[in-house]
Amino acid sequence: MIKVGVLGATGAVGQRFVQLLARHPWFDLVTLCASDRSAGKRYGDVVNWKLDVPFPESVRDIRVSPTTTAAVKQLDLVFSALPAEVATEAEDEIARAGVAVCSNARSHRMEPDIPLVIPEVNPDHLGLIDVQRDRGREGFIVTNPNCSTIMLCMGLEPLRKMAWTDVRVATMQAISGAGFSGVAAMDIYDNVVPYIGQEEEKMETETLKIMGKFDGAEVKDAPFLVSASCHRVPVIDGHTLSVWVDCPEDVEKVKEAFSRYSPPFSGLPTQPERSIQYFDAPDRPQPRLDRNRGNGMTVSVGRVRPGLRFIALGHNTIRGAAGASVLNAELIHTKKYL
Repeated sequence: MIKVGVLGATGAVGQRFVQLLARHPWFDLVTLCASDRSAGKRYGDVVNWKLDVPFPESVRDIRVSPTTTAAVKQLDLVFSALPAEVATEAEDEIARAGVAVCSNARSHRMEPDIPLVIPEVNPDHLGLIDVQRDRGREGFIVTNPNCSTIMLCMGLEPLRKMAWTDVRVATMQAISGAGFSGVAAMDIYDNVVPYIGQEEEKMETETLKIMGKFDGAEVKDAPFLVSASCHRVPVIDGHTLSVWVDCPEDVEKVKEAFSRYSPPFSGLPTQPERSIQYFDAPDRPQPRLDRNRGNGMTVSVGRVRPGLRFIALGHNTIRGAAGASVLNAELIHTKKYL
């Protein structure tokens, strides 16, 4: 078994990591890190479990560790749910100490030698791990993208061999994307908030790196533009995207590409039976009905129309956060980087 830990284990994404790792067949969850005020206490005593699944009893008695390199140096891999302002330095120190880091934080996503990976889209970018090691890191850092970027890139992947150029996207993002206390009730009830800090910039830059070409030394950005408009809506979980792609392809050909899509790998524990679920019904996908498909790891698409226009939807804290990082780690393991 591969010994793993979670940084930021008591927060919204940290709890998802704990849920996904508590009974993982490859990873042995032995260390949980949180703030100094929780350090030394049992995880079951300090975590305010808010997920819609039962608390995993196997982690109740784990003593919470402080977020330090010393606390995790005996591990093979850590999953980071740290806030960006903490993750920048902490993740780098841990990687330099010889531990692999799979991070959900934005801190290192756009660094040239750090892969920004969605396994179904750009698994070859993991070759940047070798570039990091050549530059002196004993461990390495691999990041997963912003939650909405993941849904967008998954929706674009089946179209990759078609002739298309620029992309426009409008998001309707769930309140859980802001954390447990990120949106005040008076701000979101009976309302849509047409601004999410840095979200549009992330979608417009991360997408180009993810769908770019890795030449063995660096990633060249994809040759198209993304224009994003991001909105917070009163949905608990599940980000919905309206996507417009400058694509002259026949709509029926696009529908067939979505329906027949299969990923370039198989056998990973967190991998859903279908990475992409295509709906032909005019009113699908919908967050309440479709966010939990594939245990929250399936991205649903539908409403394909000329133009090209379609809807993409995924669970933001599973496929869009913790689940994405765990799937990255499983792929990393199969490629013998651990």
